[in-house]
Amino acid sequence: MDRSNTVAAIIVAAGEGVRMGTAQRKQYAMLGNRPVLTRTLSAFERCDAIEEIFLVIPEGDHELCRKEIVKPLKAQKAVHLVSGGPTRQASVFNGLKTTGGRFDLVTIHDGVRPLVRIEQIAQCVSVARKYGGCIPAVQAADTVKRVDEQDRVVTTLNRAMIRMAQTPQTFYYRLILAAHIAAQEKDYAGTDDAELMELCGEAVKVIPGDPHNIKITTPEDLMIAEALLNRKSERIPRSLLRG
Repeated sequence: MDRSNTVAAIIVAAGEGVRMGTAQRKQYAMLGNRPVLTRTLSAFERCDAIEEIFLVIPEGDHELCRKEIVKPLKAQKAVHLVSGGPTRQASVFNGLKTTGGRFDLVTIHDGVRPLVRIEQIAQCVSVARKYGGCIPAVQAADTVKRVDEQDRVVTTLNRAMIRMAQTPQTFYYRLILAAHIAAQEKDYAGTDDAELMELCGEAVKVIPGDPHNIKITTPEDLMIAEALLNRKSERIPRSLLRG
C-alpha cells in the first residue's frame, strides 16, 4: 500500500493528571458512559482522513489501555501503543519516531480533548497539506494584558490578533520531526508543537477552533464536558441513539 499521502494521528495521553486531584489519571476518567480517552480515540477512528492511530501513554499502562480503552472502541484502524516520555514534548517525539516516517502528515492531539469534532480533524489535515502546518484556535474573548515579573501591567494586547491554540495540530511529518530535533539540540521546551515549527521558521496556518473542544485538566473541566456532551445528545433524535 502506498502511504505517501496518508495521515497518522498521534494521541498524547501520557500525563499524570496531577491537577485533577484524584488517584485516577484524567485520561481514564469517565465521561458519560465511556472513558475520556476512548471518546477521544473514537473521533479519530471515525475520521476518514486518518489512516492509523498512535496512542502515547504512561509506560506502565499498556495492558490497562488495551483492555479498558482500545478494546471497547472496537477500532477498524490500527491503534499502536507507545510509551510516553517525561514531558509532553518528549512524548510527542516518541510518537513521531514510532510512526517510522511511513506517513506524509501527522496530526497531534491531546488525549484529554474528547469533544473534538471529526470535521475539525479533517479540516486541519486538508489545510496542512497546503501550508505545511495547521492548528485550530479560538479568538480571545477577554482583554489580554502583558505583565512584568512583579505582575504589573506592561501593555494591553490587541485581542483581535490573539488566538488560543487547541489541538489537533497537523504538520508534514518531515517538518515537525525536524522541528522536534532542532528543539532538542537547542534544549528548547515549547508549550505546543506549533511553537517548535515557529522556532524553525516554518509556516503554521490558523483556522477557527471550537470552543467546545476543551482540554480536561481539572474536575471542573470534566463537569463542563459532561454538560456539553449532554447538550449535544439532546439535539440528536432519540431514534438515532437506540441500538
